[in-house]
Amino acid sequence: MKYDLHLHTTASDGRLTPSQMVALAKDRGLEVISITDHDSVSGVDEALAAAGSGGKITVVPGVEINTDLATGELHVLGYFIDYKDGDLVAALAKIRESRVGRAQKMLAKLQELGMPLEWQRVMDLASGESICRPHIAQAMLEKGYIADEREAFDRYIGRNCPAYIGREKVGPSDAVRIVKKAGGIPVLAHPADIADVDNLIVDLKMAGLEGIEAYYGQYNGKTVRRILGLAKRHGLLTTGGSDYHHFCDGRDVQPGSVDIPQGAIEQLFAAAGKTCRPA
Repeated sequence: MKYDLHLHTTASDGRLTPSQMVALAKDRGLEVISITDHDSVSGVDEALAAAGSGGKITVVPGVEINTDLATGELHVLGYFIDYKDGDLVAALAKIRESRVGRAQKMLAKLQELGMPLEWQRVMDLASGESICRPHIAQAMLEKGYIADEREAFDRYIGRNCPAYIGREKVGPSDAVRIVKKAGGIPVLAHPADIADVDNLIVDLKMAGLEGIEAYYGQYNGKTVRRILGLAKRHGLLTTGGSDYHHFCDGRDVQPGSVDIPQGAIEQLFAAAGKTCRPA
């Protein structure tokens, strides 16, 4: 079986609709996927419907919650969530509201730098619930201010850059608790560059952390082995995925191209009280 538990759609900063993402996953022979949009679950219903319209594929309801540390961002994935849970929906809505104010302040900074953008265009590019920095980068590219979207992050809207604005703070432990309260399994996303990660994991486990993303699109074998060591030391499940957005600029690792052991997927499903098999 082939799996990918880290995929983004137009519900956040991906470029494919949930239906298109499911169709691509089917074309690539995937049998289990998870839609994990940033701070949004609005694409889950469409993905589940698309999965049921022919072809054998299981869609795991998921989310990726963006949080902040003093040294940078930290993301928490949630799997098998009750994506219609009222408290979850309200918590994600609050996080997304902070994204709107942040994006507007970034546009004001860019205007001061001589790069005005139309707010309506950024919202049109977002199309889904979450307004993310890649949408601002898209608008900048359309205006010819940058040569490619990566330049927007490297020079203008990345952390410590002149137009960067931080979000309203959501702590990693808060994100773990949000996922747990919605009946999900919280997983630390792409942890390789997190400082003092062992101590952080100890704190997050107290909040309910259950897993760590060991098999990731950008990781080589050495990095995977290091994260597997973290998982073993702390008694965590392991998950993986491509973090695919369909950017089409050479950044994306294709869905299903990350080698995730079936045993890891089976343990994740077992933790959720489910059997790992296609729909």
